[in-house]
Amino acid sequence: MRAGPQHGRVRRAAAVLPLLAVVALLAVPPPGGDAGGGTAADAASGVLVVYAAVRLVRHRARPLSRTAAVVLGLPVLGVCAAAVASYDPAVSLPGVVRYLQVFVLVPGAVVLLLRDRRDFRLTAWALVALALAQGAIGAVQNLTATGASYMGADVRAVGTFGAGDVMGMATAVAYGLVAAVALALGSPGRRTRTAALVCAALLLFPLVVSFSRGAWIATAAACALLLVLSGPRRAAGVALAGAALGTVLVAGLGVGSQMVTERVASISQVTAAPDRSVTDRYTMWAAAVGMWRTEPLTGVGLKGFPAHRDGNASLALSSGSDTAGAGQGFVKQPLLSPHNMYLLILGEQGLLGLLALAGSWLALLGCGLRKLRALGLRDGAPRGRFGGPADCGLVAVGLLGWQLVDFAYADIGGPATVLTSLVLGLAGWWALEPAERRAPWTPEPGPAVRGLARPRSGGRAAVAARTGAPDPVAAPVGGGADG
Repeated sequence: MRAGPQHGRVRRAAAVLPLLAVVALLAVPPPGGDAGGGTAADAASGVLVVYAAVRLVRHRARPLSRTAAVVLGLPVLGVCAAAVASYDPAVSLPGVVRYLQVFVLVPGAVVLLLRDRRDFRLTAWALVALALAQGAIGAVQNLTATGASYMGADVRAVGTFGAGDVMGMATAVAYGLVAAVALALGSPGRRTRTAALVCAALLLFPLVVSFSRGAWIATAAACALLLVLSGPRRAAGVALAGAALGTVLVAGLGVGSQMVTERVASISQVTAAPDRSVTDRYTMWAAAVGMWRTEPLTGVGLKGFPAHRDGNASLALSSGSDTAGAGQGFVKQPLLSPHNMYLLILGEQGLLGLLALAGSWLALLGCGLRKLRALGLRDGAPRGRFGGPADCGLVAVGLLGWQLVDFAYADIGGPATVLTSLVLGLAGWWALEPAERRAPWTPEPGPAVRGLARPRSGGRAAVAARTGAPDPVAAPVGGGADG
């Protein structure tokens, strides 16, 4: 008995339901407001890995290719070497679990569970929906002065992540904005493009009032990359529209408040007159480099930065950062990481760990860009047998590009870290999925011309050309024009 279409849709939704559950649970506030503890999304990511493993063993469904296994498994080398050579292996053990979860297991599960572009688009739109939800909460926090404390006022948008994780909402909103821009540039349908552009415009304000300089820089870089990849004419048009929107927001609606203006200006003042946060960041960067010089090959061990920080940092380092607001009292947050993922890896895992992790990410980016180039993009118009709409490729490359730039200003930690693993999984699916597993893309037929439908590329007309048989669509009806 053949299953009906409704049953097929249910089975398709069930296949990616654990993945969507991880995204949805990121809207749940951390228990007790503790951004450093386990969250519901972390638990859901574990369920996601188990679910993918069960499907793989039980149905032998979608095993990873050899290339995918090598690229996604490369971080294991540096993580395990650093754990074995650690000064305190017991302290490093939780770090091993966390690194394998974020950079190996969850991305691999995403690659295994995503079956085609429809699943990918569903996940991308889920990221946009999460960003809209968090952005709406953050916008209300800014407008009603109920957010986290910033320059003496509770105006910093943090969403449901709380004052203890001020980067959480900025990361979620930036992911959604980049995904929306990519969908707008690469989707074939006008309604989809319009909806994506509207979502991107709505996410601009909460991103601005997150006051996250790293998220601003990474978003600008990722969007610039997407515009270049989508074609020069489209890039010029979208850039002009973005400049006009920015002018209206800043000059017309007064979104560019004094706080935002000063925050933007501080980006160019990191050497001349850096603020306290910049000074602390530079000091911790120098401490991470000092740890690497002590143990250049394998580092001081996972989770070893706090223990070795004071021995390698100068007196310019403060005792911690002050957080308050968004329902939380004044808390002194200790500085437990250098806020630079590359230097954190270099200090804790040494050169071996940095080459393994960064090599895996660069391989994903290179393979993703190569597949986008194979589409033959020319102002958003794809060509080639496996081309099709470029939205999935642009989403994957845009999100990965955002992450690699943001890692220069941030590292893993907090509830939003699960989003990083999902982004790596999306990039891995696009970059490492063998082309022969994807069915050739056939564009939708154009409007009827004189009662005859336009033949699809690779359809009956192509079959007739290969076999020499007359094309039943193009052949005249009734034996000829005189019939």
